[in-house]
Amino acid sequence: MRRFLLSTLTLAVASSALAAGTLTVYSGRAKTFVDPVVQQFERQTGIKVNVRYGTDAQLVAALREEGKRSPADVFWGNSVGALGELSDSGLFSKLGTASFRNVSDDYVPDSKDWVPTTVRFRVLAYNTNKVKPEQLPASILDLPKMTSLKGRIGWTVSYPSFQDFLGGMIAKHGEAATRQWLIGMKALNPKDYKTSNVGMLEAMRAGEIDVALTNHYYVQRVNRLNYPIDTHFFKAGDIGNLGNATGAALLKTSKNRAAALRFLQALTGKDAQTFFLSVNFEYPVVGNIIQPSTMLPYNDVVKRSPKLSPSVLPKNIEKAQKLLREVGLL
Repeated sequence: MRRFLLSTLTLAVASSALAAGTLTVYSGRAKTFVDPVVQQFERQTGIKVNVRYGTDAQLVAALREEGKRSPADVFWGNSVGALGELSDSGLFSKLGTASFRNVSDDYVPDSKDWVPTTVRFRVLAYNTNKVKPEQLPASILDLPKMTSLKGRIGWTVSYPSFQDFLGGMIAKHGEAATRQWLIGMKALNPKDYKTSNVGMLEAMRAGEIDVALTNHYYVQRVNRLNYPIDTHFFKAGDIGNLGNATGAALLKTSKNRAAALRFLQALTGKDAQTFFLSVNFEYPVVGNIIQPSTMLPYNDVVKRSPKLSPSVLPKNIEKAQKLLREVGLL
């Protein structure tokens, strides 16, 4: 399927147009997701794209250090936290309505200076050989009460999506309640897999843990390998189902704004969106994309996610990290 998608990937740009100059993209997304799209964009437009890869944190630091001297045209981020940090620092240019024309407004930031490219949802993964779904709590806030799972829970407290989720908990329930949740979770002696969600689910398969806090697409990926692992969504609106977008933005330092805008539009084109779904099971941000039957339909999963503006998450990331340090988890 992937080979077919790559061979037919025709991004939403005019194939006959050739643009002078080059485009520089700073990508917090892995090369697996970026390189095939970049190559097709180059073939379709004649625009040369140079990609600098790194973690979101590394690229945010680079952009701050470079300032107005930065060669970057586009920042393609892996987390709302990084996108919000750069947005709040005034490094992004406002985007016009054309950039959001076909994009679901569920995860469009209030600032309108970056466009979502995919959405991931937080879930509780569980080993179907060890746990029955009816045994799992309706709310993530009740997870610390599951004393039967002591020593059998996995999480990745250093992973950006986990910290974004914790920032969402602060926004929805406040710092005091979030602190108590962390203290309650710590009492269950969870196993920290740092930033390795894949390693965490491998550990679940091996019987080391029974449940794990992760992103939905990791479960989808191991389902292809017939692992005895399934997805538990909490009740509608629960912070445990938080939707978290990836996104891209036009930097004020851009020397090739027209090409950069075309690149952003390409990322939200139907073919690119289908490609992202096929590679990593991330939810598209545009409609009419056929999803695997193993995934909850987009409209259904959005209803389960809490109604939080993407703009509020970055404001709470530092608070989340501070709480993790204070309770001895980071």
